[in-house]
Amino acid sequence: MLIIGSHVSFGADQILGSVKEALSYGANTFMFYTGAPTNTIRKDIDCKLTEEALALCKEKKIDINNVICHAPYIVNLGNKKDIEKYEFSINFIRNELKRCDEMQITKMVLHPGNAVGITSEEGLDNIAAALNQILNGTTKCKILLETMAGKGSECGKTIDELAYIINKIEKQEQIGVCLDTCHLSDGGYDMSLFDNYLNEFAKKIDLNKIGCIHINDSKNVLGSHKDRHENIGFGTIGFDNLLNIIYHEKLKMVPKILETPYVGDSDEDKNRLYPPYKFEIEMILNKKFNPNLREEIRLYYKK
Repeated sequence: MLIIGSHVSFGADQILGSVKEALSYGANTFMFYTGAPTNTIRKDIDCKLTEEALALCKEKKIDINNVICHAPYIVNLGNKKDIEKYEFSINFIRNELKRCDEMQITKMVLHPGNAVGITSEEGLDNIAAALNQILNGTTKCKILLETMAGKGSECGKTIDELAYIINKIEKQEQIGVCLDTCHLSDGGYDMSLFDNYLNEFAKKIDLNKIGCIHINDSKNVLGSHKDRHENIGFGTIGFDNLLNIIYHEKLKMVPKILETPYVGDSDEDKNRLYPPYKFEIEMILNKKFNPNLREEIRLYYKK
């Protein structure tokens, strides 16, 4: 069975609302932030809402072990020139893992960090040192380092950089990787040669470390280092290449998460944006590209 879902919201009903939104898309997993991805403001986890969400997951056969939390973009473990910000990031991520434990979430995706004003190796060392403070055996949730596109001073843009960090982690059972197809392509890895990527990953890290895959097409050419997601089949990676990754035999038990952009409305109502996930999931399950996807999304939500 394909394990597929998308990014969903975490609002007033917290993870219960997330489960309901995922089900409305025909998904059997999902990914969420426990607050806004661009800040560190967080509300306490409501245990009653969590209990209802877990019961609904069980009823609808969503395995909570396949559900993914994502840490916010605002934290940076790659630079400790400002030691207070570095320590804040460490403490914040540690607290996010505790929040995941409260909801029985076992995987959290994290952007490794940025080496602003320092060398890449120093940034990688800072990330590893921070993760060893965070992953101290007090949480059941593991961290999945996301593959990055290589914008600016981003760390984690190559297999070698990820391997460098991972090899320094003491609690190996608590560290893994989240592949992002858009980031990989923008970072210079050709997704039409995905088996080559997996072979290198297997040699330098371990395929068992892959805990999640973000499935996104890209608006950019190979190696552009820009990180701009596109809807499935409408970008430079292409539907067939993405389908090969989604259904790859070596990754069949890995959750696949869509982070594709919302679809805009026509010129007369430019402010309307609609989630594409229900339609993209159907297209993926049918294994056939739908060139009219965007128009069908607009018509569906304007009923």
